[in-house]
Amino acid sequence: MPQQRYTWKKEEKLKSRKRIERVFKEGRNFSVFPFKVFYLLAGTGAVDLPARSTTAPPETVPLQAGFGAGTRHFKKAVDRNRIKRLSREAYRLQKQPLSGQLREKGLSMAVFFIYTGKELPPFELVSEKIGVALKKLMKETA
Repeated sequence: MPQQRYTWKKEEKLKSRKRIERVFKEGRNFSVFPFKVFYLLAGTGAVDLPARSTTAPPETVPLQAGFGAGTRHFKKAVDRNRIKRLSREAYRLQKQPLSGQLREKGLSMAVFFIYTGKELPPFELVSEKIGVALKKLMKETA
């Protein structure tokens, strides 16, 4: 039996400025302290993949995610980058159930996680809270 690979490919990263703005404008949000989660659920295919994206057809990318940490509490880029790195790792290890559920239903979702805490978190806390947020997102698509 092949072993599960926990990858986070380029196509699964939420990078498009237009798409990110749409998630904040049109999407819904909720908080799981220390994260504020913004998401936009779309029908069949991926969330507005641009025409020039030849790396993957829309159906193969049911879930895209982005991460941020504010400069208000973290003046140093080193700290903001560490928070984003921890968040991405926790997401990468736990995204499979949500991604599979979206793929089954023919839906797609763009998600953006913003860290709102005031101090540098340990990985265990980040992992736990990202997991809670992903479970909440699964309930939204159910």
